[in-house]
Amino acid sequence: MLTINNLTYRIQGRELFEDASVTLPTGSKTGFVGKNGTGKTTLFHLIQGHLAPDAGAIDLVRKARIGAVAQEAPAGNETVIEVVMAADKERTALMAEAETATDPDRIGEIYIRLADIDAHTAEARASSILKGLGFETDRQNSPTHELSGGWRMRVALAGVLFSQPDLLLLDEPTNYLDLEGTLWLEKYLATYPYTVFMISHDRDLLNKSVSSIIHLEHRKLTFYKGNYDTFESTRRMQMELNNKSREKSLEQAAHMQKFVDRFRASATKAKQAQARIKMIEKLKPPAAMFDEYSAPFTFQQPKAEAATPMITLDGVSAGYGDKTILRNINMRIDPEDRIALIGVNGNGKSTFAKLLAGDIKPMGGTFNKGKKLEIAHFAQHQMDKLKPEWTPFEHVVEMMPTDSEAKRRSRLSQMGLTKSRMDTLAKNLSGGERARLLMGLITFNGPGMMILDEPTNHLDIDSRDALVHALNDYEGAVLIISHDRHLVEATCDTLWIAEGGTIKVLDEDLDSYQRSITGGKEGRSGGGGGGSMSKDERKAAKAEAAARRAEIAPLKASIKDAETKITRLKNEIAKIDAQLDDPKIYNGPADKMIALGKDKARFSADLEATEESWLALSAELEATERA
Repeated sequence: MLTINNLTYRIQGRELFEDASVTLPTGSKTGFVGKNGTGKTTLFHLIQGHLAPDAGAIDLVRKARIGAVAQEAPAGNETVIEVVMAADKERTALMAEAETATDPDRIGEIYIRLADIDAHTAEARASSILKGLGFETDRQNSPTHELSGGWRMRVALAGVLFSQPDLLLLDEPTNYLDLEGTLWLEKYLATYPYTVFMISHDRDLLNKSVSSIIHLEHRKLTFYKGNYDTFESTRRMQMELNNKSREKSLEQAAHMQKFVDRFRASATKAKQAQARIKMIEKLKPPAAMFDEYSAPFTFQQPKAEAATPMITLDGVSAGYGDKTILRNINMRIDPEDRIALIGVNGNGKSTFAKLLAGDIKPMGGTFNKGKKLEIAHFAQHQMDKLKPEWTPFEHVVEMMPTDSEAKRRSRLSQMGLTKSRMDTLAKNLSGGERARLLMGLITFNGPGMMILDEPTNHLDIDSRDALVHALNDYEGAVLIISHDRHLVEATCDTLWIAEGGTIKVLDEDLDSYQRSITGGKEGRSGGGGGGSMSKDERKAAKAEAAARRAEIAPLKASIKDAETKITRLKNEIAKIDAQLDDPKIYNGPADKMIALGKDKARFSADLEATEESWLALSAELEATERA
C-alpha cells in the first residue's frame, strides 16, 4: 500500500527523518508511535502531498484513495448526517450527475456504480457511524453550527470513516472521544476493510485495533509485527541483545588492545600485534540502543492535613444559568479516594469537575468542602490560564517572586521541562509541554485534591506512564475523567458514572462496564456480571490501596531525604572543586589546600554511602510496589 524509501526531511534546519525507509502492507492495521515532536504528524502531511521531502520517495498503490480527518471541523447549516454523507465524494458526484444525465448508457453506468458502492445503504451506514461516536438521531439531524468544537471534530472523524478510503490516516482520533466512543472506534477499526495507519498514544486502542506498529525513533522508521505490547517486548529484547553484543565486542577489542600495547615493540610478537590491530579495525561494535529521554512528573504533596470527609454533596444540583445539568447528587470524597468518573460526553462529567473545583456554584442542595482544602483542577480550557507571551520561567517567577533563579529552574525541571524549553514562549510550546507546565502550576502549593479532566490528550506513551507514577506517588485525593483505560486502571480504585442527570457510584469494574457497552446484551441492569465488585469489595479495595500508600510513605520519605542529602553533598563538593580550580589557592598556605582536600574526601565518602542507601531504598520501594 505504502512504501517509504530513504526519506529525508528537515524543518527549520532540524532533521526529522534521515534516510528513513519502511513498507506498510496493503490491508494492514498499523499504529504509529514515537515521542511527541519527532515528526509523526509531519509524515502524514508528506504522505498526503502537503509537504515535499528533501530526499527519498513516498510511493502509494496506484489510484489509492487517502483519507484523513479534516483539520477544520464543519460548522455550517448542513445537518450532521448530511455533512458525513457528503464526505463520500464519489457517491455525492454520482448522485448529482444522475439528476442531470441524459445519455442512457451513462445513466446505466452511474446506477451500476452506485450499486457497487452500496449507495442505497449510505444513510444507514452514516447513521450507524454517528451513533457509535455518540450522536443520537435528533442530534444527527441538527445543523453542525450548533455543535461545540469537540463534537464537530467527531463529525469530521465520522466523515472520513464513512468515505472508507483505501489508506485511512488517523492522528490521535480518540482525543475528542469519551470512553464509550473510544470503545466503539476500537471495534470499528479492527474490522475496517482497508489499510489503517494511526498515530495514537492510547495503549488499549493500539493493543486491540492494530496488528503492527511503526516506530519513529532517532529519525528512523522501524516496522514491528504485533500490537503495542508485542512491539514493546520485542523492542526491549532487541535492545538487550544488541547492547550485550556491543558489550562483548568492546570487551574483545579491549582484550586485543592490551596485547597490542604490551607487545607492539617486541620483535618476536610484532606480527601478532599487527594482526590484532587489523582485527580491532574490522571489529565494529553495534551502536548502543537506548530509550529516548522522557521527563518525569513531580507533584507537590498536600501541605495541609485533610479533614474526613473532604467533600460532601447532599441533594446537590448544578448547571449554567437557568439550565440544570445535574440533579440530586449525594456523594462524599475522602482523603484517600482515587476516583475515575466515566460516562458519555454531554452527561455532566466536566460540569461536576467544575462544581468540585469551585468554578461554578451549586444550584441547590448542600455542598460542604473542608475549609483548608485546596483543589487543583486540570482541564483543556484551563490552558487559557497560561500567558502565551510568557515563558515557563516567567510563569514560575510569578509564583516564586523571592526565590533564586536556581530554585525556580529546579521547580520547572520537576515539571519535566528541559532547560531550553524553560525560556520558550508558552504559545510555542508543544501541547504536551503546555500540559506539563499547567499541571505543575496548579499543583504548585501542594493541593489536597487533584481533578484531572482528560489529562493525557497531548502526552505520548512514556509521558503517560510518568503521569501514572506521579499520581500513585501523590498522597492526596484524585478524581480523573479520561478515556485512557490504562491511566484509569493504573491509578483509580473507585468508579463513578455521570448518567441519567446525576452522579452515582458504579457497582462494576471497568471490564464489566466495557462489556456492557460493546456486548449489547450485557447491560448494566444485569448487575455487571461475574467480574463486578460488590460495595464491600470496593470498600475493601479502597482501604487496601490507602493502606498500601501508608505502608510505602516512610520509604518515600527516606528516599526524599537521601535525595536532598545527595544534592547538598554534591553542592559542597562543587564548591570545593571551584576553590581547588583557582590557581591562587596554590600560592597561599598549604594548610588550607590540605583542609579542602580532606573535606572533599569526607563529602565524597558520605556521598557514596548516601547514594548506595538511595539505591537500596529505591529497590525496596520498587519491590514493594510490585508485590
